[in-house]
This record gives sequence, C-alpha cells and structure tokens, in this order.
Amino acid sequence: MRPWLPLLIALSANSPLWHGADTGFASWRTVVFGHWPVSGPPPSFRDTHDYDRRTSHLVGEGLIRDSGQLYWHIRLSERYPTVEVRAMDVQLRPDEAVMLAGLLRALATRLLDDDRARPPAPAVTPEVLAAAVWHSARHDCTGTVLDPLSGHLAPAARAVAALLDYLAPVLTATDDGHHVTPVLERLLREGNGAVRQRRTLRRHGRAEFVATIADETTGA
Repeated sequence: MRPWLPLLIALSANSPLWHGADTGFASWRTVVFGHWPVSGPPPSFRDTHDYDRRTSHLVGEGLIRDSGQLYWHIRLSERYPTVEVRAMDVQLRPDEAVMLAGLLRALATRLLDDDRARPPAPAVTPEVLAAAVWHSARHDCTGTVLDPLSGHLAPAARAVAALLDYLAPVLTATDDGHHVTPVLERLLREGNGAVRQRRTLRRHGRAEFVATIADETTGA
C-alpha cells in the first residue's frame, strides 16, 4: 500500500491554513506530522515478526514512549487485526470521508488478492516515495501525482482513472462503487477540501469561509 500514499494524500488534502495564514501547502498536516521522529511513509518490513522486532526496539531504547508514537502513514493496529492508514486529512464533507474509506477497503482487498489479474506495480524507492508525498502535500490533486501503477508522475485525473480501473472488480463485488465513483469524480471537478477552502476564502472572505466549513462538515 505504500506506493499509493501520495495519491491518497493528494485526494484528501484539506489543511492549507495554519494560524489563519495560507501555508502554500494543500496538506500542512502532512508537513507538521513530519516533525515527529517516527513519521511519514513506513519502511518496508519482511513480515510481522520483523515489524514487531523493530518497533519494539524503538520503544525499548526509549526513542519513543510507546507504539502510539509510531506516526507512520501506515501502521498495524495494537487493538484490532487491521492496518491503520493515517496519511489523510480530516475531510470537510462526510460523503468524501466515506468515499476515502471505500477506496481504502477496496485497495486493501485488491492488494491482498493474487496478482494474476495485473502485473505487480513497479517498486518505488524510499526517496521517490518521500518526495512524492511532499509533492502531493504541496500541490494536492490540481496537478500531477505519483501513479503507482506506472511509477511515474501523471495528471491526477489519469491516476484516479487508473485507480478506479484497478479497483473495479472489488468495488463491484462489495457494491461500494456508488459510494466511491461519483464522489471521487465530483472531487476532481470541484476540487478537494484544500482547493475549496482557498476558493471560498479568496472570493467571500473569512466570515463566509468559516460558515462554509461548518455547513460542509455537518452536511448542511
């Protein structure tokens, strides 16, 4: 799932402001979380034993207080038999949060399936992945993003189309497509939360900006 992080961050970017000022980033939260010692895209692990050994070593050496301070974009849950994907910003619209959850469920299912339907995606080196995460946090889905199926930067719309094609069998099987596809297409047309926040602030000022956030968050 690691190569998909930049695209997920680009789609979900929703934190362009900090202390009332435009940061120049679409997801400033991604940058802020990068200040923590164990953060960003996780390293590769051979298996769960390797994961447990290496994370326990961080705690045992006192480098972090406990496993709750593993701020990687993906980590294993301590309480449930699941993978936590933590790369995305909180969303303005509830249906966009549902869409991203549906995408993640379909992506996890697809990645766990056998690889006979499609050749494996090209490997992404740690430095390319880190740079692509920064690129997505800076530019969101208004320009190019890393397409993990090709291993290259591509227009966001093309990367999303490839993602939906890749996930189509799972979205059909789970009947999640109607929660995912139209909302994702609308997001590409209207912009994600970061784009809409900036547009509203620029056109209508601070009072309308705050009212819009409240309305969109509650679904009004």
